[in-house]
Amino acid sequence: MPAKLKDALKKGETTRLQIEDAAIELFMENGYHGTSMRQIAEHAGLALGGIYNHFKSKDEIFEAIIVDKHPYKKLLPVIVDTEGETMDEFLGNAARVVIKELTSQPYYVKLMLIEIVEFNGSHGAALIKEIAPKILPVFEKLVKTKKNLRIIHPVLLMRSFIGMVLSYIITDMIIANSVLNKFMPKNALDAYVDIYMHGVIKEPV
Repeated sequence: MPAKLKDALKKGETTRLQIEDAAIELFMENGYHGTSMRQIAEHAGLALGGIYNHFKSKDEIFEAIIVDKHPYKKLLPVIVDTEGETMDEFLGNAARVVIKELTSQPYYVKLMLIEIVEFNGSHGAALIKEIAPKILPVFEKLVKTKKNLRIIHPVLLMRSFIGMVLSYIITDMIIANSVLNKFMPKNALDAYVDIYMHGVIKEPV
């Protein structure tokens, strides 16, 4: 590849990410519908016409953010390297590292809430297309190697794990400044994972 073309592509990718970063800040501050393409361009230090060289619309920017900024690129190797002799240990350890990583990037959780509330999850297909081929093999391996699993369908296992993680994060955000938070046990996450794995009803002796 000619050096000039390589430099142009690199510059274009840098500008694209610059636009995404500017849009994230504005979406967090003003919401999706409260942010205009002109505001994104100004925040990114570009002319309005310049932004259209990279994105056709604000919706396209939002979808790119959902895909490009997804933390799975960091989470995947962490999940793969998670240790645990039993399924309980593995899922517990995996849940802790995933939740720690997601909550270290709170903007992403907020973007997902915008996606659900304002778009009814319509960009989910693009995200799944991007991450499923990389994450699904992890759950396929679990089904094959871990014993005593009640869920033996890897896609359902992956969906239930994602649901458990997101529900913990969202409910934690809701009760963070409420009186309920004062009554939460210190090992709330461990208890939450235990409920996910075993339910709330004790098995009869």
